[in-house]
Amino acid sequence: MSESHWPGLLCWVALYCSDYVLTIRCARLYQAGVREKIVFEGSYEITPYFQKDVDSLKSVSPRFILALVWTTGALALFAYLSRGSQPADEVYRFLLGGLILLELAVHVRHVRNLYLFRMALLPHAIRGRIEYSRSVALRVSSIELVSFAAMFLVVFVFTHSSFVLGGSVTCLYTAWTHWRLAPKHPLPSGGAGPEADTADPGTG
Repeated sequence: MSESHWPGLLCWVALYCSDYVLTIRCARLYQAGVREKIVFEGSYEITPYFQKDVDSLKSVSPRFILALVWTTGALALFAYLSRGSQPADEVYRFLLGGLILLELAVHVRHVRNLYLFRMALLPHAIRGRIEYSRSVALRVSSIELVSFAAMFLVVFVFTHSSFVLGGSVTCLYTAWTHWRLAPKHPLPSGGAGPEADTADPGTG
């Protein structure tokens, strides 16, 4: 693995760790009172793999550590195999862009939620109460990620960068995954709506 590969690997590790830290930070704000005004049905963490750890506010998550080790190891392996091979290097850049640009899209969501949740804790900054069904939350996430995928695709048309194309593909795939999950959570026909005490926010 050449020295040129290390910045990408370190950037991925930093972003992935930051993703989880911000997820837990937003979850704590949610439980501190945000859920009195903004309610999400079930776990706000969309990825089922992380829902249990986010719901319990685990600062150190074995699932997260395992995912970090697995993805970083896979990237390092592709970086090693790409030495001296232009096609292999393009594959590595595609995978690296897929991971990093998806994380950047998720970080936009984190920053928005962090600000929104802090405002929700103020007495008069946000008034009223809104409840999101699980189905709506999944579809909103999907639409948001499709928007990022389209933006990255436009950049790719002008740059022909495999890094940017990777970001577009992973955002589009994740959007499709969320949209596909939505029908498994039918819209409620009535009643009081989602239960606030079961919801915790997380990433997309």
